[in-house]
Amino acid sequence: MDPNELSHNLSGVIAFPITPFKDDLTLDLPGLRDNLTKLVQHPIAAVVAAGGTGEMYSLSPAEYSRVVELTVHAVEGYVPVIAGVGFGQRLAIEMAQAAEQAGADGLLAFPPYYPQADNEGMFQYYQSIARASSLGLLIYSRDWANFSPAMVERLTNIKTLIAWKDGQGDIRRLQTIMNRVGDRLQWIGGAGDDMVAAYYSLGIRAFTSSIATVAPRLSVRLHELAAAGGGDELVELLHRCVIPLYEIRGRRKGYEVSTMKALMDMVGLCGGPVRPPLINVSEDENAELRKILEEWEEFL
Repeated sequence: MDPNELSHNLSGVIAFPITPFKDDLTLDLPGLRDNLTKLVQHPIAAVVAAGGTGEMYSLSPAEYSRVVELTVHAVEGYVPVIAGVGFGQRLAIEMAQAAEQAGADGLLAFPPYYPQADNEGMFQYYQSIARASSLGLLIYSRDWANFSPAMVERLTNIKTLIAWKDGQGDIRRLQTIMNRVGDRLQWIGGAGDDMVAAYYSLGIRAFTSSIATVAPRLSVRLHELAAAGGGDELVELLHRCVIPLYEIRGRRKGYEVSTMKALMDMVGLCGGPVRPPLINVSEDENAELRKILEEWEEFL
């Protein structure tokens, strides 16, 4: 997909599917296909293959290529497929090339392995990824990839850079960046479904959703209500269905993945275990997740 065409498609819910594993922690590719086939029956904007929720960092290069390729085939062109890339410069380049060869429509660049790198090195990192492929590039601002407005403006010199996914959740800083860069980029809320109201108050009209992998109707409803101005119904929905989940997710590192996999298993989708160093949720927390699902019944 042409970068400009992809940019115009990035409105609404961008789903972040998990990568299901079997009990022996090998890939469950039939399970992934089944999950995706059901997901694209809903009006989502795009799918991210092998993203953070998809445990990109746990995949071997061969597994990564298989996950991206299967995602492209399972989605069958209904929505764009954006592939996560990262680690270091050389591996990110190889991942970008593999994703393009597999038929992906765009790339989501995660921060490199080295924390607190100099801005010049970070610019070269993202520029190298962009030059390795003709696909549209999205930068994921998370962890130590937390740039000044001036640096974001410099990054827009990368011609194929089309979008900025905020994973910091600092609304004041994001607002400053948006004011500096304007409509050169598509802005995507990426710190969590629980922040949809805050993001949309800035004029953003797209957010990445891990909830969509379990209950896409819930994610779509969040988008609809927030785009319409929010109001009491959005506040009620967030407090009843979303914030309780994020309270559990915030308890331990990696639970943003573990909780979603547990919920998927509970609703008859294919979740499976997480790979170390992530850990699975406890039995007590599984009981809490089942109570959350009771509130999601109308969306399942």
